[in-house]
Amino acid sequence: MEIITERVLAEAWQRTAGRHPLLAEVGPPPVVRAEAELEEWAERAEEETGEESGALCLLLDEDGTVHGHHDPYLEDFATRDLDQLLYLIAEAGVRRRGGSPEEVADALGRIDPGWGRRFRGGGLDDPGTVEPCGRDPLDGLAWIARSWRDQSPYTTLAFYRAAPGHTVDAEQLALLYGAEPGQVAAGTRLKVLRAVDDGRAHGDRQWKSCCFGRAGEWTFLLHHETPPGAFADKEAYAALGIKESVHLEATSAKAIYTFDHVRDGRRVDDDRGLLELIWYEPGRAPYPRGGELDFLNRAVRRAELDHPELTDSFELYFHALEQSLGLRLPRRDFEEGEVRAAYWAEK
Repeated sequence: MEIITERVLAEAWQRTAGRHPLLAEVGPPPVVRAEAELEEWAERAEEETGEESGALCLLLDEDGTVHGHHDPYLEDFATRDLDQLLYLIAEAGVRRRGGSPEEVADALGRIDPGWGRRFRGGGLDDPGTVEPCGRDPLDGLAWIARSWRDQSPYTTLAFYRAAPGHTVDAEQLALLYGAEPGQVAAGTRLKVLRAVDDGRAHGDRQWKSCCFGRAGEWTFLLHHETPPGAFADKEAYAALGIKESVHLEATSAKAIYTFDHVRDGRRVDDDRGLLELIWYEPGRAPYPRGGELDFLNRAVRRAELDHPELTDSFELYFHALEQSLGLRLPRRDFEEGEVRAAYWAEK
């Protein structure tokens, strides 16, 4: 494999750009050799535009590894493959010219059919034909996205999955975290809690309540405040057989929305720690390309292309979570109050 240098890159891009007029105005991005230079580039760009530019800058290592940055502190990709790098430069350049993800996909496809398929697939490889979703995107999980941003019906949406062929017992999970045993045993529904005193009683206590159940392979537990039994009995928690969990947390007053994915005891995060869900630019992968969360990059891209009617980025993201991880919540059960519910037990 040819080692990438500034000269190799410049010559390769000149040949690539010369093959199609759509790339004529897409110049090669700036190349820097040190993180300090990367920060200087970002500062200059912000001074010129008055805001973060979102342009692509390449940090080149001596061994030929190229690190792509739209932000000086977060890496978008790292590659030593020249063909892959040329695609990523073209993708960034075409995308910055404007247009919807579908229009970007069409433009890249006119330049190179493989590039068009690659963009549509959302990953760095050429996935071939990707079948469209073909279903209502708000059926499975995305129906809750907008209200969740305002902490309704709950601040925390927690999902738990066991090993294949096994399930996480929803009642045991709720009890472990502190749900009132009598209400769990009685099969209490959310509509029952809401019916007391015409809903006023639940209005006062809803921050000390939870809803729980199963949807597909996942057991869910929704709540506001940290459950009183959280992490109190590690042995009982281990006995549930949980192999994977996803936590979505909304703090609307501070506009903080986080995504925490743990599998086999370790966080899936590309070494970024707890991930905040932020507004992202359509057509731009929210996570490092080729990283642990690239499956979400692919799913978000498919959501954008399959459902251009969705303009809310959280709805797109939640639909991507459903498509990639299988997360769902029973919409009708919540709307009709049939979902299982309980208050935290009084101490």
